[in-house]
Amino acid sequence: MQQFIDQLPKLAKDKHNENKKFFTKLKKKPPKKLDEIMQDLHQDEFEKTDCLACGNCCRTTGPLFLDKDVERIAKHFRMKSSQFEAQYLRRDEDGDLVLQETPCAFLGDDNYCSIYDVRPKACREYPHTDRKKFQQISDLTLKNVAICPAAYNIVEKMKATIDLEHKSNRRA
Repeated sequence: MQQFIDQLPKLAKDKHNENKKFFTKLKKKPPKKLDEIMQDLHQDEFEKTDCLACGNCCRTTGPLFLDKDVERIAKHFRMKSSQFEAQYLRRDEDGDLVLQETPCAFLGDDNYCSIYDVRPKACREYPHTDRKKFQQISDLTLKNVAICPAAYNIVEKMKATIDLEHKSNRRA
């Protein structure tokens, strides 16, 4: 697994133009059953993928923290939201609350998350490949294929499954 993770940035870079063209077409004319197709691809991939064997998302990127996330996690630690923010978070250039640093402070050496039950919404939904109206998050997906082996595999299967040239869809 680690070898694949190490190769991901290069693999994603090599596929970037191909993926970008695919997503541009997907945005213009998404298949009627895109959400259903993506749910199936996501489910199939995560039956084989063990996030605990990877943890690359937690080591290399940080989630966006919503106010609800901050309140829930602060309550978990029995601290005030402002204390939690001061200790773990910062405002990025867009004004969003994000981790002060990566890897995530809550990631253990065994890739277990110490706040898994109360983790941020962004973490619960990562890599967002089963999201409704998937075509709307293509920029995010292009970034995630360089980080998440499952996202990379899902996009590759998606390109093989969805025929945007002939407006018909094949199932793998």
